[in-house]
Amino acid sequence: MSRVKPIPDGMHTVTPHLVCADAAAAIAFYRSAFGAEEQMRLAAPQGNIIHAAIRIGDSTVMLVDAFAGCGLFDPTHLGGSPVTLHLQVADVDAVVARAVAAGATVTMPVDDAFWGDRYGKLKDPFGHEWSVATHLRDVSPDELQAAVRAMCSNDAGNPGGQ
Repeated sequence: MSRVKPIPDGMHTVTPHLVCADAAAAIAFYRSAFGAEEQMRLAAPQGNIIHAAIRIGDSTVMLVDAFAGCGLFDPTHLGGSPVTLHLQVADVDAVVARAVAAGATVTMPVDDAFWGDRYGKLKDPFGHEWSVATHLRDVSPDELQAAVRAMCSNDAGNPGGQ
């Protein structure tokens, strides 16, 4: 009798599971925008997706169609999402350009950030937020703290105004 692995090959400890108004269209968008590869799709007889998995780079993202009867609401139904998915990529500018061409909206233009990444943010057509970054340089903890203090020296850079 073979032993089943508690964490299957290719899976990580935490995996995002996105609820989408149209999971099939979302899969097509993620393929075009981020080079996603579809791993599997389970559809109900009516055609709605009850479970799907895609791979972006070395990470799995699960998807499901919104279904209010089961308490599954997509970000557009909820008025947005407080969650941001983060992509670490080799060329942030190219990935953001490709995502925009596929239908994403830039919510923070790509720029060099104080923590050492070239970084920007997007909203996909399904209401999910994405940050995208390419690491440019290592920053010491002291340099990071000094940059945060400088940024938060005024209320504009201080979340909560504290």
